[in-house]
Amino acid sequence: MNHNQIFGKALRQLRREMRLTQEELGFESEISRTHISLLELGQRSPTFDSLLKISIGLKMDLSDFLIFLAEKIRAPD
Repeated sequence: MNHNQIFGKALRQLRREMRLTQEELGFESEISRTHISLLELGQRSPTFDSLLKISIGLKMDLSDFLIFLAEKIRAPD
């Protein structure tokens, strides 16, 4: 599994834990639902801007979001 796929799986997990649809996360993050979907599928690489927007949409500090992602990359499911 590559880093984009690990990121996508982690993003989907967080989004579902917060009981958000892709549409809701996209709205809160100011990112299209389609882009959220492509990130979750591992078909797009997140930019710093999108990481920041997604952390805002998830109502998480960017540092906490990055720590969560780093843990997933180190020990993927």
